[in-house]
Amino acid sequence: MPTDCPQRDERLGWTGDIGVFAPTALTLYDSAAFLASWCADLAAAQAPDGSLPVVAPNVLGDTKLTCAWGDAITLVPWAVYEATGDTGVLAATVEAMSRFVDGVEMAAGPRLLWRGGFQFGDWLDPDAPPQDPADAKADPDVVATAYFARSAEITARAYAALGRPERARHYEKLAAGVRRAYLDAYVTVDGLIVSDCATVYAQALAWDLLDTPRRVAGAGARLADLAHSRAFRISTGFVGTPLVPTALVKGGQGATASRLLLERGCPSWLYPVEMGATTIWERWDSMLPDGTINPGEMTSFNHYALGAVTQWLMTELAGLELVAPGGRALRVEPRFGHGFGSAGVTRRLPLGTASAAWELSGQDLGLRVQVPVGATARIILPGVEPETVEHGVHERTVRVPEDVLGRPGTVATVRGLMADTDAWQRAVTAVSSAGHPMYAQDPAVTLAKLLRRELDAPVSMAPAAATVYGFVPGMEEVRDALEKVVRTIGSPAMASRGRGAAAETIDQEAEPL
Repeated sequence: MPTDCPQRDERLGWTGDIGVFAPTALTLYDSAAFLASWCADLAAAQAPDGSLPVVAPNVLGDTKLTCAWGDAITLVPWAVYEATGDTGVLAATVEAMSRFVDGVEMAAGPRLLWRGGFQFGDWLDPDAPPQDPADAKADPDVVATAYFARSAEITARAYAALGRPERARHYEKLAAGVRRAYLDAYVTVDGLIVSDCATVYAQALAWDLLDTPRRVAGAGARLADLAHSRAFRISTGFVGTPLVPTALVKGGQGATASRLLLERGCPSWLYPVEMGATTIWERWDSMLPDGTINPGEMTSFNHYALGAVTQWLMTELAGLELVAPGGRALRVEPRFGHGFGSAGVTRRLPLGTASAAWELSGQDLGLRVQVPVGATARIILPGVEPETVEHGVHERTVRVPEDVLGRPGTVATVRGLMADTDAWQRAVTAVSSAGHPMYAQDPAVTLAKLLRRELDAPVSMAPAAATVYGFVPGMEEVRDALEKVVRTIGSPAMASRGRGAAAETIDQEAEPL
């Protein structure tokens, strides 16, 4: 069974953990048979009302109708099917899928909004109190209704894949109705979403719940602004975390996704690495920056759910995505620049080995793709027409414009100041060294919060915003220190100097093809 931490008395097959991690597991290893077997365990424990246990096998002896954890009955079989193209797992679980979705529909009622009842929600939101990991920023009703739409859509696709069009149409209609209800109840015309936090925007964008370009652009911009306002620290728990990078790309904010992944402060993906971690932690801050252990009752240094971002690294950063079940059709569109200089991924698919590896040399992007026999790949690179290739090894080199690479230039806005890692570190160091009590704890986050209303203002506004426009006494040294930084980073000399050691490129070594 897919267990969480192996070192304490909770060695259980938690459904929520594998629900978010299954696509990553299937990319990393040939885990399809293992997960299909586990899905049978889960389906066998389902109650007549569609509710499911939160662990499988169900040693806790209860079932609940709860989002994310219950949605594992749709998410995991569908992930297995997408990875393998084998409809067997769908045939074995599709009735359990539909019973679950029908149960949620009954609970939601005619308004099709899943409200109330027990929910884990965005479990282990880093802002939740240590002893209340379900107290997340994301409204649990918004999160649950988004999952309702997602599982109804997956169930429709499963019936379609099994050649049962009438059942497919039923759940397609239900999914469309839930999306309309979600939009009417929770989303403004400009894409702002109730509870205004990263997880709800990530769900809406990653799962294509938004219906207009205006809403998509607005939600993407707001998600990016939320990342900036937290100094690119993680603000999501188990539910939102796997979706945020994909959501940023879909919302037109791919550079912010890269910046988020390269952050080292707590909480971030690289923070545990900086602290010496060799495994994924249960909490973003299982170990606190001072080396002490999180005081919450649940603190494990060996979990896996938050490592689901690995899927994004392989499918979008390295750029090898399956667009047809089992990899019969592939999409190769790497995300380069913005701090990343190379990446590579190899996947062993039912048809054979597929791989993609790229490296930047100045403005030249070199790409090498291997396509197995029986598959095709759509290669999408900047400045050239997309092309579809068949099996074999394909090498391409293209010239990439500087603006696409996101390399440092003259910093013109407050947003640009935060996006440039070297400039931002200099600004944080400046306000910290000034010694004002306001910046005594985590100066980067404090500075980001004070700047969040001025992201698109000229960078010259940063010193005023960082000192609360003169309303807080004794901040003259902070203002003077930051003004010195702003004068330097806004100059061509700073632009030509480059990012420096504070923004070292993190490369993922490609496996030889």
